[in-house]
Amino acid sequence: MQIRQATLADAQAIAQLEQSQLEAELDPSQRGGIMTGQSFSLGDIQTLIKAHWIVLAEQDGTIISYVIAGKWSFFESWPIYRRLLGRMSELEFDGKSLNKQNCCQYGPIWISPAHRGQGLFEVMVTELKLAVKQQYPYMLTFISEENERSFAAHTNKASMQVVDFFGFDGRDYYLLATANEG
Repeated sequence: MQIRQATLADAQAIAQLEQSQLEAELDPSQRGGIMTGQSFSLGDIQTLIKAHWIVLAEQDGTIISYVIAGKWSFFESWPIYRRLLGRMSELEFDGKSLNKQNCCQYGPIWISPAHRGQGLFEVMVTELKLAVKQQYPYMLTFISEENERSFAAHTNKASMQVVDFFGFDGRDYYLLATANEG
C-alpha cells in the first residue's frame, strides 16, 4: 500500500468514488431522499489537487482511501460552509481563536469498506495533518449527529475535539477541531 498526495491523474477515480459514496454517511432510511452527503465534481477534485490537499492510499493501482482538506476560499460559496464561517469568530480550540488564517476545512475522508478497521483512518489523518501543518496549525470539520461511527473515529483516532454544535437544513452537526501536529 502506498500513501501519497493525489495527482491530476487520480482526479477521475476520486470523483467517481465521491459520487458512489454520496449517501454513505446517511442512515439507510434517509438515502434517496432530500438529504444528501457532501460531493465534489471532477472540476472540484482537480482544483483541490492543484491548490489544496488530497491524500490517498493506493493498493495495486486502486484507490482504497482518500481524505481532503481545503482553504476556506474553496468552500465559502456553499451555504453550510458560509454558516460555519459566520460562527468562526466564536470558536476556540486549544486556547486559541480559530479563523480563516489559522485553520482549514478538513474532510471528507473515505475508506473502502474492505479496508476499514485496519488502522488506515489514523494513518490518513496523520498524513493529511503533516501536509497541511506548514500553512495551517488547525483543521475544522463537521459531522452529522447521526453519523456516530464517524464521530467516534474522529474523536478517538484523530484527536478531534468538539468546539460547537449547530443545525443546518434540518440536520444537526458537531463541529470539531484538531491541531496539525505530526
